[in-house]
Amino acid sequence: MRLRDVDWTRRVLRVQRSKTARVQAYPLTAAMAQTLSCYLRKARPESRCREMFLTLRAPFRPLSGSGVYHLTRSLLDRLAIASPKRGPHSLRHACAWYLLNSGLTLKQVGDQLGPRSPNATQIYAKVSWAGLRTTVATFDWGGLL
Repeated sequence: MRLRDVDWTRRVLRVQRSKTARVQAYPLTAAMAQTLSCYLRKARPESRCREMFLTLRAPFRPLSGSGVYHLTRSLLDRLAIASPKRGPHSLRHACAWYLLNSGLTLKQVGDQLGPRSPNATQIYAKVSWAGLRTTVATFDWGGLL
């Protein structure tokens, strides 16, 4: 993500998907705007780099994929969160699970996560057993039973 990907006036955050290069726009909530603003003012080192997130030690450069992995892993460890996946991909799984359990369909979850094919969403989402039980329990069998 680059600094220009935040449209403060329209309150939009643009995210470019790494695999498809497709750009998705998300609303910049007040909480996210406040968090990003605080990071930019207080934590982000001064640099000519246009990427949003930089290493905190000189030479300041964009945070690499492995840097994001190690940061996520150390935070999960510090918070004692048990997960078979220890890097940022675990956050995708958690997001998919949360969205499904909030009532979104697999297509809606896929639209948010941005996989290339709808079938890929099933890998991230697994099965929402609570949602499945509710759907089956409330299904109108039309007098078949």
